[in-house]
Amino acid sequence: MTETASALWLNSVFAGFDSSVTIAVHRLYDIGGGFFTPFFEFISILGKGGAFLIFLSLLLTLYKPTRRFGTAMCLGLLLGALVTNCCLKVLIARARPYVDQSSVYYRFWQLVGMHTESDKSFPSGHTTAAFGACTPVFLIGKKRVSWTALLFGVLMGIARIYLCVHFPSDVVAGFLVGTLAGCTAVIIASKLPSKWYEIDFIKRKVGAHECSD
Repeated sequence: MTETASALWLNSVFAGFDSSVTIAVHRLYDIGGGFFTPFFEFISILGKGGAFLIFLSLLLTLYKPTRRFGTAMCLGLLLGALVTNCCLKVLIARARPYVDQSSVYYRFWQLVGMHTESDKSFPSGHTTAAFGACTPVFLIGKKRVSWTALLFGVLMGIARIYLCVHFPSDVVAGFLVGTLAGCTAVIIASKLPSKWYEIDFIKRKVGAHECSD
């Protein structure tokens, strides 16, 4: 498969970083004897297509007390997807780590279940979505609790490296894009009309239901 110049540059410049971090993460496999594999598979599933995060953000948007979180999360997910999935993945077209059967990534990939992905590798869409959704929660919420949202993003990045479906540099790029998208989303959400945050969708639905009865 012919790689783009950008993909070849990434593979060359970040070769040492990618292999070192991947080997370090896969120490978890050696230590746990595969114990961590189901956990990271579960974390990865939560980011599949952004479905879980989209559902969660829409649910939070529906309820008036959590609408600021949900709105910013929706915007963060949207912005992150536009940059990562619609632009960078298409333009850079970096192949997945497991494509090279002579690499250390391929060997690790076989050990953890040989999970495959249909799109390109750079940046990590899962990591972009995780930080695009969780950064607003961290910024808007009380820091004593909201920092745990970022923990989900970190675990997502580790999971993608552990499963060998991404290079560590893909994950770092996903973190940067997602964080920037999340910060931008918070700014946009703060500029929305106050009426948006005052609408009581639940009350209206209940009222409409009672009238129909």
